[in-house]
Amino acid sequence: MSEKEIKLRIPDLSIEEMAQAGLHFGHKTSKIHPKMEPYLYGVRNAINILDLDKTKEKLEAALKFLWQTVSQGKVLLVVGTKVQAKTMVKDFAEQCGFPYVNERWIGGTFTNFEVIRKRIDYFKDLQVKKDKGELEKYTKKEQAKMSQELKDFNGKFGGLKDMEKLPDVIFVLSMRKDDLAVKEAKEKSIPIIGVADTDTNPVLADYLIPANDDAVSAVRYILEKAKETALNALEENKNIRKEEAQKQKEKEEGATDSKEK
Repeated sequence: MSEKEIKLRIPDLSIEEMAQAGLHFGHKTSKIHPKMEPYLYGVRNAINILDLDKTKEKLEAALKFLWQTVSQGKVLLVVGTKVQAKTMVKDFAEQCGFPYVNERWIGGTFTNFEVIRKRIDYFKDLQVKKDKGELEKYTKKEQAKMSQELKDFNGKFGGLKDMEKLPDVIFVLSMRKDDLAVKEAKEKSIPIIGVADTDTNPVLADYLIPANDDAVSAVRYILEKAKETALNALEENKNIRKEEAQKQKEKEEGATDSKEK
């Protein structure tokens, strides 16, 4: 699919709306990361202001890549552990059927994935046993301990329980806050769509979104555009699979007719 065709499948971006959402507000000038300077517009009251023309350009490129990733049926992991982003990240990921991390990034999630996966499988099995009432044979103290373990598990790994393999792409809502996730993605050569505020090294992202990563309104704006893109891409993937299934059916019926003749 051409760039022009993909662009038609992502939402329009408005600099005015981005400004209203506060995407352009950075940190104090004393906290600037030198490599973020190309994305700055200026300074206001000792606060770095991002150039929204460049933010729009980068966000559009990131959304195009997001659309390609999802429409091809690849796995996208969403990471956002800042307090103000947790609920939005969970809602976005669940609506789109993506795995997610919105509490604490557990070291080794990527670099020691086989061990993490076994741990998740253990807790999934424990949850099944609890749902079936199979834990009632244990003492109340043991049941309370297992219930607490399940609660802790859901906090740590609840958004990863259905992720059977390493993701194809990781979408990080604050590359500075979740720097360990970024580091592990780099080690595993997993492409990164990353939001970088003015205090963050932007070169760590493969698809950079230079924007305010603190304001709820800014994070919401980015996630809303990402959700619209992702839902369109999921529909595209569904249509592709239908076409492939139809072609396979026609091929099999054609083979059957040839044998009968």
